[in-house]
Amino acid sequence: MSYDIVRYFFRGESHIIAQDLTREEAQAHCKNPETSSNTATTAASRRRAARLGPWFDSWVNSGYRHRR
Repeated sequence: MSYDIVRYFFRGESHIIAQDLTREEAQAHCKNPETSSNTATTAASRRRAARLGPWFDSWVNSGYRHRR
């Protein structure tokens, strides 16, 4: 089974940002503090939150239909 990383925005949008990862790769990605506007510290992440509102990354089965 493979997994996708989806970036969810609290304003309702979501985007697939990585596809066909192993479970371990997906979990490792989501453990990184830079994968949520609440814990991210980089300038790019702060700009994204200011422009698009709060967001977070989550992993889902690759067959899951994502909202776009």
